[in-house]
Amino acid sequence: MSDTHEKIDHEFYTKERWSNWLGQVKESGFEFKEEEENTGKEGAIFVSMEDDIILACLKVIAKYENKTLPLDDAIAIIKDIRDITLEEVEPVSEDIDMMLESVQTALAGSFAACECYIAGDFDKESSIEDLIAVAIEYEEAEDIDSAITCIAQVGALILDGKNLPEAAMEDLPYGLVAEWLDGIDSVEAAMIGADGYKEDDGEDDGS
Repeated sequence: MSDTHEKIDHEFYTKERWSNWLGQVKESGFEFKEEEENTGKEGAIFVSMEDDIILACLKVIAKYENKTLPLDDAIAIIKDIRDITLEEVEPVSEDIDMMLESVQTALAGSFAACECYIAGDFDKESSIEDLIAVAIEYEEAEDIDSAITCIAQVGALILDGKNLPEAAMEDLPYGLVAEWLDGIDSVEAAMIGADGYKEDDGEDDGS
């Protein structure tokens, strides 16, 4: 799935930063527990890891919107972050591996959305509900490329200022579309949160 693209020297997100998060995940010793609150507390590391990556992408978009990054560079950097974080991870434990796979699947939706938004490859008048419904149909037909194209457009609309409709997010069939939409939901949550990323220089060291 990885495209061949020119590597650009940047500090928005690095392999070292990703390795640091993987180290923290391993140290967490995460396991699924019967008591949900314990799982939630220990599982927070995965949420933080995903949020950190999404914020890095939002910083790239902010630089592009401020015209301090040209379109081609912005897309190349998003692809570079995608390549770093979607690379196959060495197995740790069954539970941790399952959580990491879930994070990476969600992020695939986030990256597709960022690329779609930067490229302007979406219709601002499109219905988010319709796009989600069509994406589910494509997934059921095993046309995964078309399914993620629809979800990328949903994410681009969110990045453009629209909101994910709660009704469309309820009762989603379990599968890739639902997981990709988790990534879009995380993008929306990051945008609603602190907007310091818009002024950030992209050169912090990560957690």
